[in-house]
Amino acid sequence: MKKLLLLILFLTAFILTTKPVLAQYVLNAADKQYKLFNYINAIDLYEQAYNKKKTLYAAEQLGKCYHFIKDYKQTESWYAIAAGMPETSADNVLQYAKALQQNMKYTEAKEQYQKYASTNKQVTSVQLKLWEVSCDSALLWMKKPTGIVIDNEKKLNTAQSDWGAHLYQNSVVFASDRGGVIEDKQNVHRPFLKFDGSKKPDRNIYGWTGNRYLRLFIEDKNKDSVSVLPVNAGTEYHIGPASFTADGNEMYFTLTKIPKKPKYGKDGIATLNLEIYSCKKDSTGKWTVPTPFKYNNAEAYSNGDPFISADGNSLYFVSSMPNGMGGTDIYVSRKTKAGDWDTPENLKGLNTEGNERTPVLDQQGNFFFSSDGRIGMGGLDIFTAKILNGKNAEPVNLHYPINSSQDDFAYIKSNDQTGYLSSNRTDGIGSDDIYSFVPKQVIALWLVGKVMDRNSKKPLAHAIVTLKKINGQVLKVETDETGDFKFNLDQASDYNLTGDKTGYRGDASSLTTHNLNVSAEIRRDLYLEQIIIDKPIRIENIYYDFDKSNIRPDAAIELDKLVKIMHDNPTIWIELGSHTDSRGNDQYNQWLSQSRANSAVQYIIDRGINKNRITAKGYGESMLLNQCSNGVKCSEADHQLNRRTEFKITKF
Repeated sequence: MKKLLLLILFLTAFILTTKPVLAQYVLNAADKQYKLFNYINAIDLYEQAYNKKKTLYAAEQLGKCYHFIKDYKQTESWYAIAAGMPETSADNVLQYAKALQQNMKYTEAKEQYQKYASTNKQVTSVQLKLWEVSCDSALLWMKKPTGIVIDNEKKLNTAQSDWGAHLYQNSVVFASDRGGVIEDKQNVHRPFLKFDGSKKPDRNIYGWTGNRYLRLFIEDKNKDSVSVLPVNAGTEYHIGPASFTADGNEMYFTLTKIPKKPKYGKDGIATLNLEIYSCKKDSTGKWTVPTPFKYNNAEAYSNGDPFISADGNSLYFVSSMPNGMGGTDIYVSRKTKAGDWDTPENLKGLNTEGNERTPVLDQQGNFFFSSDGRIGMGGLDIFTAKILNGKNAEPVNLHYPINSSQDDFAYIKSNDQTGYLSSNRTDGIGSDDIYSFVPKQVIALWLVGKVMDRNSKKPLAHAIVTLKKINGQVLKVETDETGDFKFNLDQASDYNLTGDKTGYRGDASSLTTHNLNVSAEIRRDLYLEQIIIDKPIRIENIYYDFDKSNIRPDAAIELDKLVKIMHDNPTIWIELGSHTDSRGNDQYNQWLSQSRANSAVQYIIDRGINKNRITAKGYGESMLLNQCSNGVKCSEADHQLNRRTEFKITKF
């Protein structure tokens, strides 16, 4: 017995001393993946490290990684944790504010911006005003959306990233990384490729996203399908998006390629930026070998998002070249009489200290572009400005629902009233999707409701309510102080309605306007349940056969409900605990409860829940709910009360 006790003490001490070492080892591996832009791998490792030891560094890095892959809910969750930790930096508060804004939690975002400004005296009153007015404006625009319907172009989109639609020969050409698993659009102000000297990047999978590299695709309207645009760009890495002259004989596009002699830094890592290339059709109608834009410099800065004017004499693009106004600025280069490209001109009337993207100029002089440096809803917003005689009017935001709290860009018109845009707004098919827009028809139906606390029944202000039309548009609104919300509805349509709020589990409902032929009001109220960290929540009807730990069919029904909770609330982590009654050997009960908890957790993981989000814990008979301890005579019902499975939320 004494030897057994010494062995237990030794193993306990070993676990306590090695856990920090293991956490640091995993962090080092995560950091290596992070430096190479392999964010998918880095996330898994940082989450493992956080599970072992809850550090500020791991939370910060997870916030950064999820930001780079544009998972806004996870970004908000991790920056909320980082911003709330002791010794946190002011920048974590700023990133938390931005994440809240990108999740349309504008009232909360405004409070965090103000908190950040109060702790960082370098924030100017102009910058703070920009944040505050952006949040206030977004709330107003959401309550009064413009008469535009945004529809996801499902025939063009995949579960990956599809974006940058341009018109070509009565069809659409766009960029896509279809064929991978997890996707994301890149910001041109960041290098697309980064690799160490030991090997070049994988030629099939892009580490940043876990997907294939971007390629150009063209819509085949006759076959209602898409295919790869036949152009040999001379690279195994990113290609796209593209722009065409009016006659369709000249094309400009973005790509990345690795030079024969990459320039490595002191850390042994080479970084490559974007370049612009162009090609023309030959006499047989095939695209010629691409030629580089005169002002490319992939070792120093990126050039991307090219838009060639209809006559082929003006090339608009964005660049992170030195001496600009912000991260990426819009430039124009014009052809000289000799047919060469002139020195690029910075369009200072459009550019800001932020990032400008995807310039487009139509034949009426309407200039469209995206920016995250102006009053907007969050991320990149689409703006328009009239350009006459080389001068532009003040840019105007196109409001909601053209814009969302995420990135909205690549806006192009197919005629006076319709066109396309790209967005990574939530509820899409993939990361970036292509959307069409058309004028909205007259509305005769509306939805009203209230969001309330499930327990107190008190109204919840600043909850985000989402109305999703089946196979149609998605609209969002933030509740006012009374918890009320309102939406206009279309006739003969089906909808899903959801409500979310920080610190609460969401609620959902459905409704239909089929068979409604006159003006009518539909009411739906939503009830959200407050999350209390580490509060045990009993899972009813989880029973096991005597002396066994396998999941029975009746237990599976209840565990499926927990799976749904975790799918509906993707940021929460839980501990699943199993408890026995006091009958039998104490050590055996401990082993049995751990085995049952492991089985339940494995069942949940097998249904698509990330293993990092759920922990199994066997409590044996250590946490009885009544007096029925060893030696106490109790009824079967009393013992049954102690045999239970519970979960508690450990992170949200």
